[in-house]
Amino acid sequence: MGISQYLKDIGRGKEGARSLSRAQAADLMGQLLDGTLTDLEIGAFCLAMRIKGETAQEMAGFLDATEPRLARVPAGAQPLVVLPSYNGARKLPLLTPLLGLLLARRGLAVLMHGTATEDARVPAQAVLAALSIEPLQQVRAIAAGELAFAPTALLCPALEQLLAVRRVVGLRNPAHSLVKQMNPSQGRAFIVASHTHPEYAVSMAAVFAEMRSSGMLLRGTEGEPVADARRTPAMQCFIDGVAIDAVAAQGGTLSQLPDLPASIDAQTTATYTRAVLEGTLPVPAPLLQQVDRIVQTLESMQEGSS
Repeated sequence: MGISQYLKDIGRGKEGARSLSRAQAADLMGQLLDGTLTDLEIGAFCLAMRIKGETAQEMAGFLDATEPRLARVPAGAQPLVVLPSYNGARKLPLLTPLLGLLLARRGLAVLMHGTATEDARVPAQAVLAALSIEPLQQVRAIAAGELAFAPTALLCPALEQLLAVRRVVGLRNPAHSLVKQMNPSQGRAFIVASHTHPEYAVSMAAVFAEMRSSGMLLRGTEGEPVADARRTPAMQCFIDGVAIDAVAAQGGTLSQLPDLPASIDAQTTATYTRAVLEGTLPVPAPLLQQVDRIVQTLESMQEGSS
């Protein structure tokens, strides 16, 4: 089949490019994930979309194609909390595992998924290993009160390969946004998605609405879906694509900063995480607020479905 007809639309530069419909985007991504495209076509797609930028309709189409091709987690009695972890730690300790463990402690089923996309950063899998949490070897149901980690390659090997294109061309592609909003569950999910720039807050909120997804959208810590421990970011929650009351961003830093470790290595981060879970150190206020907000929204979801 090929995607030359789509490349003619998206490859005309930032000003001349035309956007794809949701159905066209789904067809394009489906061909890519099914391995029917050449390396040249894949590279052309990644570069063209990097220049043009994806619309909410296009991202919805990419998600439409991806989700049926995932090895999906069996549905449980409650929505699965999904924490995509793809950016890792650059300057600050990676607290996404701490967020997941705090949510699991509140009785939620939590799935982290991800892969290392930059060699210079500390990935979630390294921190989890230091916490004696090994990655899943096969997809299975996640129990209430459990945190599990699924490598992207386990969920969808072709998606892992698309993310790896960044190592070759040095630029992100739509897969890096796609993984932050996909639902790897066969049932309902609560997706905690993060953005790094204000314009992505608008486009990702539009994708939540388009996909009728439930979850939280916030400016995360270095691209991770966890609130910055030093300040409270804006947090917008969605139920079936409808935005509900949000947590407003706090101006400036907290009056009392948490005692974060100076090093970002996996072992030091794991030691800090254990200290917080054991009560030796307090939970940073923004993380506690994020956990409370997620739990409250999930309770509203459950009440609405009963």
